[in-house]
Amino acid sequence: MSAMEEDTSPQLPHLPPKKSAGKNIGIDYDALDRDIAAQRTVALEQGNLNAALEVLLNLEKQMRLAADVSGTRKVVVAIIQLCFDSNAWKALNDQIVLLSKRRAQLKQAVTAMVQQAMQFIDKAPDLDTRMELIKTLNNVSAGKIYVEIERARLIRKLAKIKEEQGLVGEAAELMQEVAVETFGAMSKTEKIAFILEQVRLCLDRKDYMRAQILSRKINPRVFVIENAKEKKKPKEGDNIVEEAPADIPSLLELKQIYYELMIRYHSHSDDYLEICRCYQAIYDTQSVKDDPSQWIPVLRKICWYLVLSPHESMQISLLNSTLEDKKLSELPKFRTLLKQIVTMEVIIWVSFWENYQNEFEQEAKMPGGPLGDKAAVSLRQRVIEHNILVVSKYYLRITLKRLSELLSLTLQETEEHLSEMVVSKSLIAKVDRPAGIVCFQSNKDSNEVLNSWASNIEKLLDLVEKSCHKIHKETMVHRVTLKVQ
Repeated sequence: MSAMEEDTSPQLPHLPPKKSAGKNIGIDYDALDRDIAAQRTVALEQGNLNAALEVLLNLEKQMRLAADVSGTRKVVVAIIQLCFDSNAWKALNDQIVLLSKRRAQLKQAVTAMVQQAMQFIDKAPDLDTRMELIKTLNNVSAGKIYVEIERARLIRKLAKIKEEQGLVGEAAELMQEVAVETFGAMSKTEKIAFILEQVRLCLDRKDYMRAQILSRKINPRVFVIENAKEKKKPKEGDNIVEEAPADIPSLLELKQIYYELMIRYHSHSDDYLEICRCYQAIYDTQSVKDDPSQWIPVLRKICWYLVLSPHESMQISLLNSTLEDKKLSELPKFRTLLKQIVTMEVIIWVSFWENYQNEFEQEAKMPGGPLGDKAAVSLRQRVIEHNILVVSKYYLRITLKRLSELLSLTLQETEEHLSEMVVSKSLIAKVDRPAGIVCFQSNKDSNEVLNSWASNIEKLLDLVEKSCHKIHKETMVHRVTLKVQ
């Protein structure tokens, strides 16, 4: 180069000399900020992005080799920001990959770079650019535990895009690759929200088995414990838990989402008792109890699913606790419905359906949707089972013909319902088909008979002893002498 020619190559900034030999290099961060600002001017005002990137990359190298975390982070973020401000999306992706692969790159710098680039995803000009940036960040963060939370958020964004494109199966598979329950630094609400998103996608895909497995990662008690627990200050050595992003719902909102998803899951198998318990958990939420527009539809659903549930101890317990609820008095028709199921009286199906058919069909217009296609059939079956249990309380033996008349069924239908209840062990009964007699008493073996006799004799002797005591007491009080003949 001649003396008359002007040197137009980018000038590299010079770092201050070492403070002392063998010790860390002292960095002038004010000078560093001025150098970064100067390169922004070169890129944005003079339009020479490549020259500015070359200078900044050399700056990054000096900071990285000096093991200066703060300076390296600052330069890396400046490079990413400069590419974005210059609208150079291809250069942005290239610089992210280049910086992440540099020798002895600092973890803090990679984390800052990924976090900064994630802010640009929603600002991308089109879908292809957004997808390319997400994939680049996803590849950079793969296998790096210090950016596992950022990777999980990236996959969630990518799954959302796939779902919007109608690729629910691909979205579900993407989400299933991430096990957020093992992330120590992720907030609990964000973990729950992520797992619930996994469950929802599995349900949309009709993969009910995997949805059940994923849902078991959430302990329902967390919604109660966390609500009452106070936040404790972290001790030295504890993992610092990040705050959940602003778009993550609160714990109470996540509780409602969780039980709504569980209702969807149990509706697939028509498990009415579990559906009722889910609605009961939603009903117990304070925000729902305070709003009549929310608790009235939920309480209606609780009543219906209690009636639809098979007769067992859990169902009886929930029936009695619901009847004790004072708010049920505001729904008199449903209070009567539950009382009919509890009362040991035969229910006439025709009049029962006339009274409640309108309420049953109105559930389709209420929050939560209709009760299901099989609900009407199941309701009639529960009424029949209730009537059979009532008859078994009052009769030890009854003719099959008379039982059919009480149930308003044919002989064949009566036998079918009796058989189903015996198989499910909700009823003890035997049918003598030639004689046409139903016996509701099981045959006792010799030990049971002897035990019952011994119990009866013991009760008799106890009564005799109490009677003698009362007689002697009266004689002592009134000083009456009994003549023994």
